[in-house]
Amino acid sequence: MNIPYGLNVPKPIIRTVARPVPSGTMDLDVSSTGLPQILLIEDSVAVANLVVTRLQEVSSAKICCCSSLSQAREAIKVERFAFAVAGLNLPDAKGDEILSVLEEAGIATIVYTAKHDPDAESRYAEMQLLDYCVKDDSGALNRVVQTANRVLGNAHIKVLVVDDQRSARMSLVEVLARHNFDVCEARSGSEALSILEAEPDTHLLITDYNMPDMDGYQLVRAIRQNPTHTALRIIGVTSSSDRRVSAQFLKAGANDFMYRPLLPEEFQCRIDSNVDTIKLVSRLRHHAERDQLTNLPNRRYFFEAVSKLMCEDQAKGLQSAVALLDIDFFKKVNDTYGHEAGDETLRAIARSLKTALGRTPHMAARLGGEEFAIYLRGLEGQGAHDFCEAIRSSIEDTRIELRNGKIIAVTTSVGLVDIHANEPVDNQLHAADQLLYMAKAGGRNRVFSELSLAQQ
Repeated sequence: MNIPYGLNVPKPIIRTVARPVPSGTMDLDVSSTGLPQILLIEDSVAVANLVVTRLQEVSSAKICCCSSLSQAREAIKVERFAFAVAGLNLPDAKGDEILSVLEEAGIATIVYTAKHDPDAESRYAEMQLLDYCVKDDSGALNRVVQTANRVLGNAHIKVLVVDDQRSARMSLVEVLARHNFDVCEARSGSEALSILEAEPDTHLLITDYNMPDMDGYQLVRAIRQNPTHTALRIIGVTSSSDRRVSAQFLKAGANDFMYRPLLPEEFQCRIDSNVDTIKLVSRLRHHAERDQLTNLPNRRYFFEAVSKLMCEDQAKGLQSAVALLDIDFFKKVNDTYGHEAGDETLRAIARSLKTALGRTPHMAARLGGEEFAIYLRGLEGQGAHDFCEAIRSSIEDTRIELRNGKIIAVTTSVGLVDIHANEPVDNQLHAADQLLYMAKAGGRNRVFSELSLAQQ
């Protein structure tokens, strides 16, 4: 039976630098519905239903359930799977045969078996399974679900592996690709720096110590000198027996360190730990930079981001503008319909701004209260005025439905100024605020810019 359920995960890109993707690496395969697919091989209907129910709680992947290896073989012929959750005791096959079929098909596997077998577990570790869980263990099903959810989520994590030795590099790349990370590789420290410059959103870097152009210690120091990469997690790796190497790496700014030969379970645990930290920091940053009500950038983030954008634009000779948008008679909305209506009005304005900005390079933020700011990158003069006028008109035409079914509408006033070189953000916004005051004084529901001044 096919049981669809919920997690929208895009297809990752497994990339290598100047090398083909190794055989056996795993793409997050998706069904015709655009959802990733999981192959569940389990002969117990009760266990299969329980696994499906738990997976449905954390994802929306499509699950293909098979009660025998022969059914699984047929499914593999016609479908592509992100990974499998498999038992090791089926009516028509046992452990080694089951895993061999999945390995030949290039399907990474989470084993969910009835009994603990130390010899089998050791043997299966060499096959680089995603996980090995025993049903008798307390919390085993939670671990299966956690691992499955983690593998699906890994598609969003970019990992750069740096090592001048191809065999050592590829052994890490293959494991990471099997766990569905977006993997890139570099053969030297200088190549790694070039990749990071081109892809500053890389989340995790794993680097060897001994390399010809610069060692791992020097690479880490060079990375940490660049403020762009402060959030990058770095793991050092070496075959050296010198225990001082780990201290050097950590002092240089690495977050973790491992000695070769790497134990598969230790490697997986350290990667998972660092990824958990990446996700936690990302969530904290999101909450620190976003307005909770509208999910737009907040005042703090707007000032920081626009300061950088202004410097970049001025260096490129790009002319931009900044606007302040204020909801007309917003207090009356709160007083008449209540603060919930005011909140819904703010959310509606935010939605209008997001729609208007779309895929443009512009940026909108909620500064506080009923006041919003817009940085119009690459727009000035009449172009900026027309853009803001379109936003104002769109908001005027928007109908806001309140919880009690009441439909209301609001208007906005906008103050707009072209960016003046060598002036800080607060000065730019102060100038826009003066023009916003003129828009209010002129009757509200209008855009007032430096062009408006010239026409008076």
